Amino acid sequence: MCRLCSPLTPEAPCPTRRNFLKTAMVSGAAATTGLAGAGSLRAQEVAASTLPEGLGTPGRRVLIKGGAVLSMDDAVGNFAVGDVLIDGKKIVEVGANIEAGDAVVIEAAGKIVMPGFVDTHHHQFETALRSQLANGILINDGLPENASNYYETILQGFSQVYRPEDVYINELFGGIAQLDAGVTTVMDVSQIHHSPEHSDAAIEGLRDAGRRGVFGYFEGWGERSKYPTDAARIKKEYFTSDDQLTTMVMGGEIYVPGYEAAWKVGRELDLPIALHVVGTFGMQPTFDELGAAGMFGEDNIFIHMTGMSDDGWKYAQDAGAHLSLSVPIEMQMRHGTPPIQRAIDMGFSTSLSTDVECTMTADFFTQMRSMMTLQRMFANEKALAGQEYPRLMPCIDAIRHATMGGAEGLKLDRKVGSLTPGKEADIILLDAEAINVAPLNNVPGAVVTLMERSNVDTVFVAGSVKKWNGQLMGFDIARLRSELETSRDYLFDAAGIERDLFA
Repeated sequence: MCRLCSPLTPEAPCPTRRNFLKTAMVSGAAATTGLAGAGSLRAQEVAASTLPEGLGTPGRRVLIKGGAVLSMDDAVGNFAVGDVLIDGKKIVEVGANIEAGDAVVIEAAGKIVMPGFVDTHHHQFETALRSQLANGILINDGLPENASNYYETILQGFSQVYRPEDVYINELFGGIAQLDAGVTTVMDVSQIHHSPEHSDAAIEGLRDAGRRGVFGYFEGWGERSKYPTDAARIKKEYFTSDDQLTTMVMGGEIYVPGYEAAWKVGRELDLPIALHVVGTFGMQPTFDELGAAGMFGEDNIFIHMTGMSDDGWKYAQDAGAHLSLSVPIEMQMRHGTPPIQRAIDMGFSTSLSTDVECTMTADFFTQMRSMMTLQRMFANEKALAGQEYPRLMPCIDAIRHATMGGAEGLKLDRKVGSLTPGKEADIILLDAEAINVAPLNNVPGAVVTLMERSNVDTVFVAGSVKKWNGQLMGFDIARLRSELETSRDYLFDAAGIERDLFA
């Protein structure tokens, strides 16, 4: 059962745990009775009727066969026609013409087989506010058109009125929406921890989405907020094992008074420490002071990294810190120019992140295209001016930032990020025969320059099917959407903000 299940109606299906594998065992006649709406229970039944027999049976291996395999592991290599063998939640072999006896076979001809995307920074609590701040910038600059801005409207307005039930449905819906787009891992950065109940709801939403989630314990507001001291309870209650889908990161925002305590708690609990680093908020002096004092380490995840000094960059580099770049948001919301080239030149481990859906989409095809085209724009501008210019980013590098880069940043690279034997099977199959992609001529090029959400055909997380034949599986999307809309209506009303569809 999940938070949306009622003890008064225990016979009612859980909207987050529908057993689609049972559906696959009934007659396949459902597939011939007409079309069903995407994401509907009917559409899931149709998709489930095409699942290979035996898929999901404990102890039965799975062979993904005949796809274009993009492993993201140089030692494994890539295969124009290749196979991936899964045993339980682990990848056990990658190669051509794998013999696997009685394994369940998934025919992948016409598909690109690759690791799932890793999002290192997503404010999932804002899912109900999608596109509300489409024209907004980060902070109020005094112009009338920017009176509605992120800091005042979202953080100081909407976020103040969230109840635990709002946190849960926003986290859950945002998570399954990204699963649909092939994002199998996320670090949730929700500044919504107004009480222990809010924190519990965020964790449950992450967990019930069924993907790999890194819970970022950031600040909250009000008298009932227990940040940062509640981190010890949270870790003990939810994150005692490394062998689980959900893990934990400590938020340590240096623009929040008392951040020193958060850093201390995070390191006492052996948690990575993540923070936004944005010059717009006047963080540079504090950032430089921390760097000079030797406070940075390999456990740091610096988000955005805009507007920082040369000294600050050197401190971060020397410490081996990780960078998370949200390129579309940084360009749109006046965070500063995304420091893509500087990160490359200084050899930083760098990942991509979607940031806030109140302003921009959370799909990773947008992230990869934005990063690559912006880097190339600046390089090409220098080339046209007759100046020395850096290497143009190839598509494969953008994919690496979207997969292995994120896994490194979240300290999950031993588990995910590449199709490497021994790692867990977070795998996506992308439709390369779709009308927007065919014919397939270049695998990395197709992924970065042509594809989008609709090309995500199948998604595995730790060897379990989460999307099949273009359909999310196991969720009552209509019910969950209704719950999200109810939360949206409450949030606008409680925040005193009018919902204008054409503002």
